[in-house]
Amino acid sequence: MASLAEIRARLAASENKGSQQQGGGDNSIYPHWNMEEGQSATLRFLPDANTKNTFFWAERAMIRLPFNGIKGEMESKQVFVPVPCVEMWGDPCPVLAEVRTWFKDKSLEDMGRKYWKKRSYIFQGFVRENPISEDRTPANPVRRFIIGPQIFTLIKGALMDPELEELPTDYMKGLDFRITKTAKGGFADYNSSKWARKETALTEAEQSAIEKYGLYDLSAFLPKKPTETDLKVIKEMFEASVDGQAYDVERWSQYFRPSGVQAPETTLVESDESLVIAPAGAVAPVASTFDDDTPVAAAPVASAKPAQKAEDILAMIRARQKQ
Repeated sequence: MASLAEIRARLAASENKGSQQQGGGDNSIYPHWNMEEGQSATLRFLPDANTKNTFFWAERAMIRLPFNGIKGEMESKQVFVPVPCVEMWGDPCPVLAEVRTWFKDKSLEDMGRKYWKKRSYIFQGFVRENPISEDRTPANPVRRFIIGPQIFTLIKGALMDPELEELPTDYMKGLDFRITKTAKGGFADYNSSKWARKETALTEAEQSAIEKYGLYDLSAFLPKKPTETDLKVIKEMFEASVDGQAYDVERWSQYFRPSGVQAPETTLVESDESLVIAPAGAVAPVASTFDDDTPVAAAPVASAKPAQKAEDILAMIRARQKQ
């Protein structure tokens, strides 16, 4: 287990690097986004079973590719295909390489945000206070949490506080984290969430649960790193998506596919079912929960031009790709 000093050093290094460069099929995932406005849930984070991980979370970056339905299906609705952004592994992303150039053009900023990576963080721990009525809870009380950037910023900020002496995941002197859901501008807002001020020890029942079930290796819930072939498919799917095409099951389902689409008999790359962050009908819109650090937008101009039609924007993008 990494020390608090090591975590702080890694966080500081990560921030410096950034400034220079400019859930799922099982119910172990706790759906905090399903809380009603004004409700709070108290969580107790636990360490990662992977001792090579400095942090007690794992970071995931995904890109949601929208398609105008599924090819060959009548009255098919828009579908989304999640694909890994290889910047997670420090490699250049073929999608973001193109999308970054769009932010140089004011008229393409909205399109750029649509295709920008969405970052989320996987934690594990106990739910000590639960305001949600769940149909069933898992036998193993160690739950997984999918945390968006807004809440993660609050978690990380407290870790950098020099007055914090112990790791919040310490079994005897750790801290609870209270997620509070409010609303702002019609979206879910979690800025009222905070760490507890008082240290508490894990209960005997919680310690027994860890001894019985063990802890998760959080890296097991990250997508597989794409191969060179996968990257070519991702780029092809991205271009088809931008062109407004439908999702082609025959061409792509053996690599990446939307929820509900069956895999072919021979699957080269399985779709990661844990990519489904929230069930359909979740209260909080995905955008409000998983906003990410999109490139800095250009400064607003004195007189903005009227919004362009989608066809015009697509034509501009295609023209850029041919250059």
